[in-house]
Amino acid sequence: MSDSRVIAFIGVGRMGSALARGLVAAGVPPERIWASDADASAARRLAEEIGVRVPGSNREAVGDADTVVLAVKPQVAKSVLQDLAPALTERHALVSIAAGISSAQLADWSGLPARRIVRTMPNIPCLVGAGAVAMAIGPETDADAAEAAPAVFEATSLVVTVDEKLIDAVTGLSGSGPAYVFLFLEALADGGVAAGLSRETAQSLAAQTVLGAAKMVVDLGAHPAQLRDQVTSPGGTTVAGLGVLEERGFRSAVIEAVQAAARRSRELSEAVE
Repeated sequence: MSDSRVIAFIGVGRMGSALARGLVAAGVPPERIWASDADASAARRLAEEIGVRVPGSNREAVGDADTVVLAVKPQVAKSVLQDLAPALTERHALVSIAAGISSAQLADWSGLPARRIVRTMPNIPCLVGAGAVAMAIGPETDADAAEAAPAVFEATSLVVTVDEKLIDAVTGLSGSGPAYVFLFLEALADGGVAAGLSRETAQSLAAQTVLGAAKMVVDLGAHPAQLRDQVTSPGGTTVAGLGVLEERGFRSAVIEAVQAAARRSRELSEAVE
């Protein structure tokens, strides 16, 4: 990130505040970060905790900013951007994390050209510095906007670039994916309790097992099927467990869950006027 870039967060709920914290932890001077929220107390708490600056209004927040991060709920994105529009110029790069809001809608409501806008889809593990974010950066995106967007997320998340038409698929996979993992983790722990473990022990083992398995995929770069085979001995305990999961349709259920969430993301996007 440019040493002089100023970032304005419009909305500092869980995601916005987590991203701001990540930037400060990565060494961005807090005085270069503005935090504005409809709940003024949320912005003040963030200022007290990490030293970011709190303006009197959204428009004031973007006045000296180079990058504007739109981190509000989708249903208020239109009104927030229309209010901000008089203060936005082509100097600003607009980075949106609002789910289901297209770049065309963002451009229409903000008055900025599409080349100054980057639509993204982060996920909730950014709260603990282990997030994943996909962003729609195309050949038409201005170079400085294409540089500004990843810089917002790199301290907290894995960053990938996709075509905007695939953002709904990202929403179904990594956006909603943590909830699927939490459900699996809960069930895994419940299985341990059913087999005789204490709740505390079962949950600790389940969480570490999920964490460790994911880390193997990331660190070793191996296909999950290859790693699964390393754990699965003929006639052993793991193959017995896997047989039940396959019989009950575990794999197809997960695939269908991702597809259903992606469809719902498209529906929500089409419903926003």
